[in-house]
Amino acid sequence: MPQVPQVTKVQELVYELPIGRVMTSKVITLTPETPMRELKEVLRVNRISGTPVVEGERLVGVISIEDLIKALENGGIDAPVRERMSSSLITIHAHESVIEAVKKFAQFQVGRLPVIGEQGELIGILTGGDIIRGLLEAIGLKDHDEESQAYRTRPVFEDLVSDETCLRLSYQIKAGDFKEGGRASSRLKRALQRLGAAQQVIRRVAIAAYEAEMNLIIHTQRGGWIGVEMTPESIRLVIEDKGPGIANVEQAMQPGYSTASNWIRELGFGAGMGLMNIKRCADTMRLESTLGVGTRLDVLIEAHHAEKEKAPSAGAKAELKRKSK
Repeated sequence: MPQVPQVTKVQELVYELPIGRVMTSKVITLTPETPMRELKEVLRVNRISGTPVVEGERLVGVISIEDLIKALENGGIDAPVRERMSSSLITIHAHESVIEAVKKFAQFQVGRLPVIGEQGELIGILTGGDIIRGLLEAIGLKDHDEESQAYRTRPVFEDLVSDETCLRLSYQIKAGDFKEGGRASSRLKRALQRLGAAQQVIRRVAIAAYEAEMNLIIHTQRGGWIGVEMTPESIRLVIEDKGPGIANVEQAMQPGYSTASNWIRELGFGAGMGLMNIKRCADTMRLESTLGVGTRLDVLIEAHHAEKEKAPSAGAKAELKRKSK
């Protein structure tokens, strides 16, 4: 019997938590005219390895301990920060989910991400430690919410008597609409909760739907839609778009492969892991695509063999705390 895909609470929360909830709002900053000598003291006193550089509220660069070391080696300790800072900024928005930050950390090999507002103003900073602390806090809240939800909700399908029962939902996705990214998958998740679906099934569906939604936003020219068919036995996601299509489906399924444009990559999306993450959540998955016509992704998640998830062990929580330090 094939192994049932499992998704943990931590994995689900990585997709669910917004950056604004876990970031550090009080940020130590410097101006472009700050001397590198002063940077040295700021890093030493605050025990940090880098800091954003701002003009007013606008983020203009990032300076790190590596930049300081180079300045010391080259006799530039009295030079202004603007001569050493990096102006090729890798940032993230507060409304994005933690999973996008995780992808950026992996893709760009950075230790921190400045969090910016809609006008490019600096509103926070995010590190791996911030994410882990946020996850630890959210795990406790989620345990309570799930217990309350389980108490209030009775599986709707159990009350329906018919020879064949099927509920259909549909979500339209706009191309390039990153601000609304994750909205459809969140709505689908709430619908499943109200229907009384098992938590493990909800997690798998929510992650698969989120990755599919982001793929439509990133790769399509005219958007697409996510269709959902729910029965007491399974949940089927059908994701379709019209153009541009995938030239090589087998290659597209390789981890890290992506055809996202440079500006999409600069936003931190298009890391090439979306289809693989969907496959990990699915019992069966089929991808069909024709160049110039469109793409269809069919994902089936069985509902009848969902297993009750164990809460994170004390050891697992201790390990998360250790990593946050």
